[in-house]
Amino acid sequence: MTFLAKIKQGFGSTFSFFADSWSELKKVRWPNRKEMTSYTIVVIVTVLIVTLYFYVLDMGITELIRLVFE
Repeated sequence: MTFLAKIKQGFGSTFSFFADSWSELKKVRWPNRKEMTSYTIVVIVTVLIVTLYFYVLDMGITELIRLVFE
């Protein structure tokens, strides 16, 4: 296979990839405003809970280390 043929094949597969990606995006069912709001609230609450968990865990470990080394 010649160099130019390899380049042509490479661009062909690239264009094919983007065409296939675009057709798949057309099949996606996008959430409406109400669903997106509820999903956003769930994510924010989950992040806050995980943050609080790690904060308490970090404070506990810090206190244990402080007690051991004092």
